Amino acid sequence: MQSTIDNPRFVLDPRLAADTHVLGDFALSRVLLMNDARFPWLILVPRQPRLRELGDLAAADRHILLDELAHTSEALQKLHAPHKLNIAALGNVVEQLHVHVIARQTDDAAWPRPVWGVGSALAYADAARDEYIAALRAALNLHT
Repeated sequence: MQSTIDNPRFVLDPRLAADTHVLGDFALSRVLLMNDARFPWLILVPRQPRLRELGDLAAADRHILLDELAHTSEALQKLHAPHKLNIAALGNVVEQLHVHVIARQTDDAAWPRPVWGVGSALAYADAARDEYIAALRAALNLHT
C-alpha cells in the first residue's frame, strides 16, 4: 500500500467537521479540537480517502500516525498535566479513521468512565476557544 499523504480526494466526515475546530495539519493527519470544553480532546484524522481501520494505512503511514499521536500526547501533557491520557480509535458512529487523544483528570465530568455519552457537550466560548486554539497550535508546532 503506497502512501497518499496529500491526497486531494480526502474529505473530512461531516460529523467530525460539525463537532470540531481545525487546528492544522501534521504530515499525515488533520488535527481537530473537539468542541467540548469539559475535556482537552484532540482528534487526528489521516488525510487519505476511504480509511476505516488502522490496518488500512500503509505500514510507513502507521508509523507516522504513531509519531503524531505521541507528539499530540506530549503537548497535552505539557498543557494539562493529566492524570491519564485516553487514546482511542472507535469508529462506531463515524467510520472514517480517526483517533481521539483526551487528557483526563480524576475530577473531570466523566471520570473514571469514558467521555462518550456522558452529559452534553459544552461548546467553547469564542474568546476561550480562540485562546486555547492558539496555545494548542504553539504546543503542537502547527502553523496555519
